[in-house]
Parts: sequence; structure tokens; C-alpha cells
Amino acid sequence: MKVTVHDSISDIAATDWNRVAGSAYPFLRHEFLNAAEQTGCVAPEQGWTPRHLTIGGRGHVRAAMPLYEKSHSWGEFVFDWAWANAYQQAGFSYYPKLVSAVPFTPAPCRKLLLADPLDTDAARALLDAAITLANESDCSSLHLLFPHADEIELLRSADLLVRKDCQFHWHNRGYAGFDDFLLTFTSAKRKKAKRDRRRIEEQGIHFRRLKGGEMTAADWSVVYKLISHTFLLRGSLPYFNEAFFRSISHELADNILVILAEKDDKTVAAAVFFESERVLYGRYWGSDGHYDALHFETCYYQGIDYCIDTGKQVFEPGTQGEHKISRGFSPESTWSAHWLAHPEFADAISRYLDEESRHVDRYMDAVDSRSPYKASEDDL
Repeated sequence: MKVTVHDSISDIAATDWNRVAGSAYPFLRHEFLNAAEQTGCVAPEQGWTPRHLTIGGRGHVRAAMPLYEKSHSWGEFVFDWAWANAYQQAGFSYYPKLVSAVPFTPAPCRKLLLADPLDTDAARALLDAAITLANESDCSSLHLLFPHADEIELLRSADLLVRKDCQFHWHNRGYAGFDDFLLTFTSAKRKKAKRDRRRIEEQGIHFRRLKGGEMTAADWSVVYKLISHTFLLRGSLPYFNEAFFRSISHELADNILVILAEKDDKTVAAAVFFESERVLYGRYWGSDGHYDALHFETCYYQGIDYCIDTGKQVFEPGTQGEHKISRGFSPESTWSAHWLAHPEFADAISRYLDEESRHVDRYMDAVDSRSPYKASEDDL
């Protein structure tokens, strides 16, 4: 099978890419990836050089893989800084490396995009081509970040090292409303959640939902200023610029949800989400100052409300955050897969990942024991 390497997602027809990518993951669509490149958020100057792979010609793409050559590890959310330091200390270069991921988006989704989901030959051809490209480009390694769980066995069978981590996701159990959802909590946890929501009312804050197509340029300017302010307080700038948000708001109008928190006719906070037919993905948050319980309300409770109202089955609010447990989110396994050119480092990292996986299992059990749900309804 002939595999083509593309230096820009725009070299691939949107219809071809989206046919193999599907519609389940809005951030995997051609429109999202192209906006990231065209607005300069993903570019060689930013340490992201597109190296996308396809099998098949125009109109007949059989398989594809989003792929980037990286000169750093920022914006990945699967942390390999220790690996890079070990390489450097041993006198080797860890960068460049190849990464299959959606830039700045730690959401599980497929990395081996197949026109036929059972086409394992094409999937293996993509992996072989990526490893060949890594060798030819003097890359230290290949990393598939947040692949779908269904891809793990194939990746393992191709001798990639599999790494386990976890996120916290919410599942819709057919709740009639938010109060119905809270009835599954223990009394103490239910009272705490209600108290959090009362604090929002007491501060005179109310919320407005806007889909991407309803957002004006002025709206995005306000939202982006809030996001930037929050990023700057943490010592960094947002990965995506305002032009990117404006672009996807137009190109993916039905897949973008913005929740605005307003007080005295002023927008004081905002959260940006992506959505598919069954999943809501929390992504970006910003506020102009501190408001009691506002982050929890805007990013979590409002998202849960929206999922219940629209019949979404899953809410993935992003990485980290044990505070999500008490809000009704549960630990879920996430994965990555890694190939390293240096055999001794590969062996050492393999041993490390075995121990790390056991630690992740213990961690998930520990945090799950703090679930707010009534014991009799743990399995709902």
C-alpha cells in the first residue's frame, strides 16, 4: 500500500479526510485541523510540523493518520518530559519526535482513521509508515496520544508500548433533570452541590448558551479575552488564538457550544465546549476574576444540565482534577502508545510503564471510593 506524507492538512481534500475521520469527534474533522494550521496555531514555528499520512488517492482515501513532527512536548497532555531529560543526560536527542494527536486536545479519539473499521492491513500500514518516517527523519520516537480504547490491542500487537492514565467523565443515566441526577448522591454530597449552585444565584449570576453559529466576532473577542486572562494568571498564553475560534465557529457551527456567565449585563466568565451527537467535550474556560463556585458551575454543572437537556450520553470535561469526583464524574481509563528507536530506552520505559500502570489502577480505585453516589446506585 502506498502511503503519502502531507505537509499540510489542506493538501488532503476535506471530503476524503472527513469520510475516514467520521463525525463522532468534531476536533478530528478536517475543518478543525485546518483552522489550527491556517491560523498559525499549529505550524513549524510553534514546534508542530504537519506530517499527515494517507493511503489511497483523491476520492479513494482508504486510511489516514493525523501526524506531527514535534520539537518539544508542550500541548500534548501525555507527559514525557522525564523521558526527554533521560535522553539528554545520556547524550541523545529526544527531539524531534513524531506525534499522532489532535493538537492541544486531550480527548480520546481514533488515530488510525479507516474507511473500513475492520481494515487492519491499512491500520498496520499506517503504523509501519509512521515508524519508517520516524527513522528517515531522525526522530527518536513515535507517540499516539489518546487513541480510542478499541485501537489498543492493535497497537500492542504492533509492539508499541502502551501507557495507561485516567480522566474523569460523566455518564447520563437517563436523568429527567438536574435534581433527578442529584437524587443519586448521598445526602451530604447532594446538599453540597445545591449549596454551590445557590452561591451562584446569590451573586446574581445567570447563564446563556450560544451555539457556534450564534457567536459574533464581538462575542468571541469577549470570550477570548476571558480565556487569555485565565491562562495568563497561570503563566502562559492560550494555545489557540482568537482567529482559530472564529474560524471553527463558522466551519463547525453545530459542534461548538459556548456558555456565558453574566452578571449585571456583563459577561464575567465563559466556557467553550465541543459536542458530537452523544458526547459533550469541555475545553476552555476563562473569567475576569474570582467568583464563589463559578468555575464548578460554568464548566461542570452547566455542562451536565446541557447533556440532560439534549440527551448527550457522556460529558468529558478534560484532563486531571480530582475535584470532579464530588461533582458526579467517574475515573475512566485513557491510553497512549509509544515506539522508541533506541532499544535500551524502550526496554527501560517498558518497565516503567508496567509499574506506572499499577499505580494508575490503585489511584483510580482510591478516587472512585470518594464517589458522591449512594452505595446502592454505584452501578446505575
